[in-house]
Amino acid sequence: MAAPKGNQFWKLRSKHGRDKLFGSSNLLWEAATEYFEWCDKNPWLKSEAIKSGDMAGTVMQVPTARPYTLQGLCLFLDCNAAYFRQFKQSLPENEKDFSTVITRIEEVIYNQKFEGATVGAFNANIIARDLGLTDKQEHEVNARIEQVTGMVIK
Repeated sequence: MAAPKGNQFWKLRSKHGRDKLFGSSNLLWEAATEYFEWCDKNPWLKSEAIKSGDMAGTVMQVPTARPYTLQGLCLFLDCNAAYFRQFKQSLPENEKDFSTVITRIEEVIYNQKFEGATVGAFNANIIARDLGLTDKQEHEVNARIEQVTGMVIK
């Protein structure tokens, strides 16, 4: 019996490998687009019961979109998120191509999660927290407390 296809991507690695992966900004972008395409072609499978009709109660595997994540990209690239962040922070000023590609990758990941949550493909609460979005409501309360002194109760 074959293992579920939906959550085995950690076994894959980018064809570029660690040493050559960041050799050029083009290689980094190609590797990122390979990850995005892999996510799109390998949706998660979730179990859902059919709610009505002759097959009501039958559980079926329903494909659902896989969100892009920096951690998933790093697993795909065979590096870790700390390495990716350090690489980004250590870019010299003259490496604008890498900076542009890294920014584009981060924007694609952000946008796919945001739009996925907006249309209901992803859990909006989880995605909002992950993206740092909050719905803050501030309430201002003014209260006046008076102290009554000198009362005699008989």
